Formats: sequence, C-alpha cells, structure tokens
Amino acid sequence: MNDWPLAELLPHAGDMILIDRILSFDDEQIHTRLTVKPDGLFNLPDGSLPAWVGIELMAQSVAAFAGCHARQKGNPVELGFLLGTRKFECNVDAFAAGSELTIHGIRSLEDDNGMGVFECHIHGPGIEASARLNVFRPPQPSQYLEQNRESNDD
Repeated sequence: MNDWPLAELLPHAGDMILIDRILSFDDEQIHTRLTVKPDGLFNLPDGSLPAWVGIELMAQSVAAFAGCHARQKGNPVELGFLLGTRKFECNVDAFAAGSELTIHGIRSLEDDNGMGVFECHIHGPGIEASARLNVFRPPQPSQYLEQNRESNDD
C-alpha cells in the first residue's frame, strides 16, 4: 500500500479534493473511499451530495490511479482531463451526509496517445452508481495547454 497524501496524487487543491483515501490500486484498477461531509462545496442544504457529483468522485479516483502509477515510477503527477461519460446511472438522487462511499475504477482501455476509458462504480448504503469515463492525459501536458492557449488567442 502507499502513504502518499492525496494532494500529491491529484491535480486539485484544498476543498476540491473530494475523495478521502485510496484503499488499494494495482495495474488495472483502484478503490477509493469517501465519507460524505455535510459542508462541502457541492452539498445541498440538507448536507447531502447530489448524485451527479458521483462523476467527479469517479474522475478523481481515476486521477488518483494515474497519480499512484506516476509516483511508483518516480515520475511527476501530470494533468489529465475528463472528456466525458457514458451511461451515468445512479439509483439515488443524492448521497446522504455521513454515507461512506467506495469508488472502484477499472481501466478498460488506454492507448499511447493518452486516451483512456475506465468503468467506474460507486457503492454505499443503498447506493449503486456506475459510469464509463473517457479520459485524456496528454503526453506533454504543459505543451498541450500552451498550444490550446495560443489557438484560443487567435
């Protein structure tokens, strides 16, 4: 197991880090955990977390997967992008405050150009959610961002 702080594995900061910890990871998958806190950035007035935030929980778990693998290889953690999702399904409208959620991401495809697909699931008390995430991790993130910035300036 690892003891890397999440802030060193994710390109997020402070309150934008929504997952609490990595339970396990290997070459193809990751398991993370979150206890829903009632006072987060995205919480509803009753303290629950809207189910649509589940997509971000899945995306952060995938980012943690990439971060863990980068750290294992002695490489820096790099920026990645959530391109979209297919078939996000959830059997609840919100995750109640205090609910303990486990997020499981399984890599089903990743190519040499940085494109990837992950099958993701969230489980909790009476909670079942799933989605397929399409992600992109450019080989040279800083160059990629600079190219996009220049093309937007034109």
